[in-house]
Amino acid sequence: MSNARWLILSQAGKITLQLVALFVLSRLLQPSEYGLLAMALVATNFASILRDSGMGAAVVQKRELTDETLNTVFWLNVGLGTVLALLLALLSPLLEHFFKAPNLGSVLCVLAIAFPISGTSALHQSLLERDSKFRTVVRIEMSSAVLGLCVAIALALNGAGVYSLVAQAVAIALLTTLQLWFASTWRPRMRWSYSEFKELWRFSGNLTGFTFINFFSRNADSMVIGRMLGSIQLGIYSQAYKVMMFPLQNMTYVASRALFPVMSRHQDDRVKMSALYYKSLRLIATATAPLMAGLWVLRDPFVIVALGNKWAGVADILAWMAPIGLVQSINSTTGTVFMASGNTRLLMRIGVISAVLQVSSFVIGVRWGLTGVTACYLVANVLACALSLYLVVKVLGTGITALLQSLWQPLAFSALMLTVLSPAYAYLQSKQSDPSVSLALIGVLGAAVFASCTFLFSKGLVHDCKQMLGGRK
Repeated sequence: MSNARWLILSQAGKITLQLVALFVLSRLLQPSEYGLLAMALVATNFASILRDSGMGAAVVQKRELTDETLNTVFWLNVGLGTVLALLLALLSPLLEHFFKAPNLGSVLCVLAIAFPISGTSALHQSLLERDSKFRTVVRIEMSSAVLGLCVAIALALNGAGVYSLVAQAVAIALLTTLQLWFASTWRPRMRWSYSEFKELWRFSGNLTGFTFINFFSRNADSMVIGRMLGSIQLGIYSQAYKVMMFPLQNMTYVASRALFPVMSRHQDDRVKMSALYYKSLRLIATATAPLMAGLWVLRDPFVIVALGNKWAGVADILAWMAPIGLVQSINSTTGTVFMASGNTRLLMRIGVISAVLQVSSFVIGVRWGLTGVTACYLVANVLACALSLYLVVKVLGTGITALLQSLWQPLAFSALMLTVLSPAYAYLQSKQSDPSVSLALIGVLGAAVFASCTFLFSKGLVHDCKQMLGGRK
């Protein structure tokens, strides 16, 4: 709970910064510039997987650490970060030609600078998280994010275009690395142990395989849309995807990151692991289910108020992205169980099946444009989530009843909220209400309906929320 409270503070700050960036940078930059960055991120996100190689998670999960283990991981991260930066620079002309996007090569070259920088501090962050020093980690992340956003806005105001977003990423990497070195007492020495590497690789190899597969499936949409429909359509899709990913990157990220070091310490006690997991799953559903239901109803005024009229096409995509956000926020928690219990091979196999489902959905759906892609993507996510939850129940040794008990109330309350908001919003539309007024009024109404249902019919859920936010037992 202590870990989660600090991470909630961090993510609340990040959401605020993301909204500021959404409101400010969306008005200073063009959809084509966001599309160009989305193309570049396909390559840089892939390189990020190889840079860590799952070693950070292995450091957190491992029962005992030696100095040889730490030095082996550190020099591996440094070496991979340097090699990947060089490879990105060398391959940038080919990627520019593949996407038919001028300036993509130079964008990639600048982004590559962040890899050797981040590689020198990845281990320091893992050690802080292993010791549950999330207060320090949060301070570092928030201060770096604030300064990085200031860099982006300043450059965008001066006409830097897509390079304002690129400079933001590099600045955050540099500031984070400097602070992590000051915060951690561990310092590297020139040591390397092949036997330690082999032992760590038994865990991290499968995790790297899963992450690689997951990366491919998550970025296949950008590759397909960018290649088949162009940068403008990709820019619209990427903005809708960002909105959908808010709960996944924030609520779910908090629970998974806070739980992983704790569950790893109790990896031999399935009863305690299952209690931790189902409580966190219920809290996640309590946050994401009403949020996505409200976004589905208010997608049109939200886009107009948050992004501006030039992004009107995003609203149609959000009709499908909202339920996807709910499904993914639940599904993404399952990885913590597999990792903490050491079942990374099973995690990789699940990743293969999910990747086949998701990539197939992009290839099939693109013939009907962006709407077809997102509709098929929703079906793929529902199937993948059902499989993952079934296997989590088996790993934890619990019945399906425990899973349903953790989810049914947030989902039922959100469904009731949806039935109230839809006619209320239709009424305001008939009166030609201003979008900002509709967004505020219906948003407050939705929050009131969900909160009332929770307080009246779920004392257990209210207790869990109080414990999370106030530390009460």
